[in-house]
Amino acid sequence: MAMSNRRVMIQQTAAAVGAMAVAPQLMAQSAPVRVGYSMSRTGPWTGGAQTSQEPNFLLWAEQQNAAGGLDVKGVRRKIELISSDDRSDVETVVRTYEKLMGSDKVDLILPPWGSNANFAVAPLANRFGYPFLAPTALSKRLVDLKLPYFFLLLQQPKPMCDALVDMLKASGAKTVACIYVDDLFGLENYAALKVALQGSGISLVQDTSYPGGVKDLSPTLRAIKDKNPDAFVGFTYPPDTILASRQAKEIGFNPKFFYASVGTAFPLYKNVITAAGAEGVLGMGSWNSKTSPGAKAYFDAHVASQKKEPDRWASGACWAGMEILTNAVKQHGLDRKAIRDYVANTTHKTILGDIRFQGSENVGTPGTVGQWQNGEFEVVWPQQVATAKLNPNKPAWR
Repeated sequence: MAMSNRRVMIQQTAAAVGAMAVAPQLMAQSAPVRVGYSMSRTGPWTGGAQTSQEPNFLLWAEQQNAAGGLDVKGVRRKIELISSDDRSDVETVVRTYEKLMGSDKVDLILPPWGSNANFAVAPLANRFGYPFLAPTALSKRLVDLKLPYFFLLLQQPKPMCDALVDMLKASGAKTVACIYVDDLFGLENYAALKVALQGSGISLVQDTSYPGGVKDLSPTLRAIKDKNPDAFVGFTYPPDTILASRQAKEIGFNPKFFYASVGTAFPLYKNVITAAGAEGVLGMGSWNSKTSPGAKAYFDAHVASQKKEPDRWASGACWAGMEILTNAVKQHGLDRKAIRDYVANTTHKTILGDIRFQGSENVGTPGTVGQWQNGEFEVVWPQQVATAKLNPNKPAWR
């Protein structure tokens, strides 16, 4: 009897010890996945950030949590988003990510908005070993840093400018004028445009930089109008894109090709300029709901959840990045080194098509040009990914 009681006590003790050992694992499995980021909710980056990125982060978390949580190697765990307003300030971005990765030790991070913020924080993410899938950074310098944890989803300045110049050349353009914002984004795209124009037979008749936050571009636009170029190219941010378009209309500057970059593919552009006024305007754009069945499903889900349309450029890249991250965690859990290796060494099926990385750069999707046609921002170049045929003669502003 004593031996029997002792055996029971040993079994109970062993069971208790086993339960204590398993309990932390169960707690870890049931704990939320903490995902941190900073985002511009005030300041000059807000328009882009609140169109191309944060709505997509919110939609992703909403969809995953509605399914029971993010699939972490077969275990569903709710997503907890930990975020703050960076006020469109690079120093605030850096301090926020230092805290998220350093003291807070979140499970995953999502990127901030824009080339400048990503350039500032990319080395930090690499040092802490957090995979970074950036959907709104265009910078050859970021590629050249060769940071193994940093991946750029957007087509970079060279392929984008190559596609633009190829389109202009095929359409018979002979002259082009360019304005560009005086920062990393503007300078790199301007440099890529000059290289792309070499040997194209297209002359650059004027090139002018302008400071961020500019309030009046009309003197520059008047000077360009006097030179009557076939094409106008603006490497501009959303407020400048709208400003340049409005002031071009005011002074009657209407070249055959009017290309303004960031913000052109935003629904806001069509709403402000009007669908009729936007007709024929070109810009940076890489997808729409006709690109793939997945793109249509994403578009519809975004409208239903966020009560607004996604833009036809970086929103697609952002969602493709969320698809890649979701699949990485499903296969490798929250092992950030394994996630990094998966991202780097896999051809990813996304709403934009196949994405694969060479170093930090997405070399799977081509440079593209978009154009407003009948109220939709269509991909018009190159022809193999086009959703509509290019209109080579922009109608008059309306």
